[in-house]
Order: sequence, then structure tokens, then C-alpha cells
Amino acid sequence: MKTLPLSPAWLMSDGKVLASADIANTAKSRRRGLIGQTSIDSALVISPCKWIHSIGMKCTIDVLYLDAAGLVVKTESLKPMRVAAPVGRSKTIVELPSGSIERFGVQVGDLIEVRSA
Repeated sequence: MKTLPLSPAWLMSDGKVLASADIANTAKSRRRGLIGQTSIDSALVISPCKWIHSIGMKCTIDVLYLDAAGLVVKTESLKPMRVAAPVGRSKTIVELPSGSIERFGVQVGDLIEVRSA
């Protein structure tokens, strides 16, 4: 499967690096997302975005929905072959390896910064 060019970044919270990330910064890379991936090692940032699906994915992911200021408005774990409900306040979605939300201690109301590398 051909990979699309993505821009490297860091996910930050309270001045700490949470994870490395890739920014899907073209319409094609936003549409492609993580489809076909059997596992993921870093976060994928999709913006603008209000909803996602995991159809065509082969792994469970954790999802952060961020508003325009970068505040977490919703978190969820999404299994393969599912469609998530749209989140009206969401401007950016961060897809993470399963277990990341718990490992990072991210909660609704936390501020997440996507910093270009």
C-alpha cells in the first residue's frame, strides 16, 4: 500500500511531549487516514474534522476530538469497522494507538497542542 506524505509534529500538553504525530494536511491524506493499517506507532492528526470511521482498519484506536482552541471535547476508543458519531464542536481529530488516552492521562477539558516538528 502506498503511503501518503504527512507532516511530522508533536502532541504537547502542559509543556510535555505526549507523542510524535503525523499531520494529514491534504484532502487525500485526510480521506486515507489509517485505512489498511494493521498497527500504528504514532498519532495521526486530521484537521478540519468532525467525525471518523474505522472501516478498512485492522486495529482499535483511541480518538481525541479537539475544539478550535485545542481543548479535548470528547475521547473514545474505536474498534475496526465502526463509524463514530460526529462531534459538532470538533475541529481536529487525533487518532492514537489503543491505550494512549489512559497512558497519557488525557481527559475532556485538557489542552492539547499540535506542534510542527
